[in-house]
Amino acid sequence: MSLLDALLILVAGFAAGGMNALAGGGTFFSFPALLAVGLPPVTANATNAVALWPASLAGAWAARPSLRGLGSYLLPLLLVGLLGGAAGGILLLLSGDDLFSDLIPWLLLVATLLFAASPWLSRWLAKRRREADQVRHSAPALLGHGLVSIYGGYFGAGMGILQLAAFSIEGHALNRANALKNLFSAMIYTVASLTFIIAGRVSWSELVILLAGATLGGYAGGALGERLPPKFLRALVLVVGGGMTLYYFWKVYA
Repeated sequence: MSLLDALLILVAGFAAGGMNALAGGGTFFSFPALLAVGLPPVTANATNAVALWPASLAGAWAARPSLRGLGSYLLPLLLVGLLGGAAGGILLLLSGDDLFSDLIPWLLLVATLLFAASPWLSRWLAKRRREADQVRHSAPALLGHGLVSIYGGYFGAGMGILQLAAFSIEGHALNRANALKNLFSAMIYTVASLTFIIAGRVSWSELVILLAGATLGGYAGGALGERLPPKFLRALVLVVGGGMTLYYFWKVYA
């Protein structure tokens, strides 16, 4: 690995960690960088997942004030992330990326549209649930989080957008939805990473460099997310989601 390759991975890792902590979509930076330095797709994806795990954890730690008072709400959520992340990681190891790559632009399009509509959907849902249910999961909500966690364990591009859409639709304020997204991502990356490490599909030299950049970027992004006005953060999410959608449509169909 050349010095230029190492610098590319470091910068991409910082951008990925910061973007994941702020709005999701960090894989848009880190995964292509790993491919550019010559890693095979599955190895690049596995290495990327292991590197972005502490970035999500750092982002969740920086945004921890937004998670206070959610104890019973978090337990089923983390269990779903554990099971779904493991399932997605195993699916990646057992199958190729071709079919899922074809689905990525459509999934990102749906997620971005859902996030854009989430303020109206949140108000509609709020009228139909009791005050006591504000911090409890419904079965459809847990199913949705489970599907997102499988997707995150399998590939992960746009996982943050999907999570923000899901948490916003559940009625969480944007800063809290962002903190929940970081914590949920950390659980998914943890179990998926262990799967990839046990299977021997991680490239360790690239991982160390990407890990350093992503961890620093994740903490910086998580701390910044606590200070950004919600309207600005929402606009940033929509820009990232729209940009990722256009990029993957071009990549798949051009």
